[in-house]
Order: sequence, then C-alpha cells, then structure tokens
Amino acid sequence: MRVLGIDPGLTRCGVGVVEGVPGRPGRMIGYYVVRSEPGEDIALRLLNLDRSLAELIAEHKPDAVAVERVFAQHNVRTVMGTAQASGVAVLAGARAGLPVETYTPSEVKAAVTGSGTADKAQVTSMVTRLLQLDAPPKPADAADALALAICHIWRGGTRAKIQAAALAAARRSPR
Repeated sequence: MRVLGIDPGLTRCGVGVVEGVPGRPGRMIGYYVVRSEPGEDIALRLLNLDRSLAELIAEHKPDAVAVERVFAQHNVRTVMGTAQASGVAVLAGARAGLPVETYTPSEVKAAVTGSGTADKAQVTSMVTRLLQLDAPPKPADAADALALAICHIWRGGTRAKIQAAALAAARRSPR
C-alpha cells in the first residue's frame, strides 16, 4: 500500500509518501514541504496548497491519503489556518477518488512510538529508524507527514475493516 501523509499547515505543510504493509518497516518514497508566505492573501495560499497536493498525488499515485486531524490550540489564528489547510488536504484526496482518513496527533504518536504522548524528537527518531533513513527528515513537518503515512499503513486497514463491518451490521439490523 502506498500512502500520502499530510501534516496540514498554511506556512509549512508536510507531505510524506510511504509504501508498506502492516507490521513491517515501510519504504520512504519521498517527502516534501509545501510553503507559503504568511503575508500572502489567504485565497492564494490555499490555492497554492491545493495545486501542490494535486501535483504530488498525480506524481506518486497513492492508494490512500492520511491527514492529521486538527486539534484545539490556544492560538485561534494558528488553528484556523491549520483547519483550512486540513480541509484542502482532505479535498485533494477526495477529488482524486482516494480514501482519506484523519488521525489525531496522539494516534500517530502511539502508532509510531508506542506512546501517545511522545514528543517531536521521539517521533522523528522512530520515523528515521522505521524507514531505515540515513538522516532524520527535516523539517519536523516532513517527519510528521511520514509518521501519518506509517500510521495509516499500520492502522488504516484495520480501521477500514471495523467501519465496513459496523456498516454491514447496521444494514442487516431490522429497523
């Protein structure tokens, strides 16, 4: 399975592409950071992100897209920009006809490090080890995007099966 992981952000949006199967170390295909200037018009920033993600999806032909779910922060301006970037990321995957799954930061940390409270350095270290990289991916947004892709490879299939079983059971139950 090839997964495109997206760590949404307006100024820096991390994108990582990983191939793998559950329970085994994956193989990094590539990682990128889509950047925009904070002073630029929001519409142009979102358009840049949309175009860049569409290009990366077309180039790498992933089987699925994994996006970090936005969580509440104290800085409303930051969370708004992250939420807008997240919406663009989800839309880019859906527009390409791909399954899109979102994960909380703690789900990703737990999948990659075994602890939902791991810090960025621990996540980067484990991503480097799991993908057998010579050097840690930089910046942290890229490492987080690769961690999202790993998380989806390891957990996404199971999550999809559970959702499909629940949907099938709901369809079978009498009303």
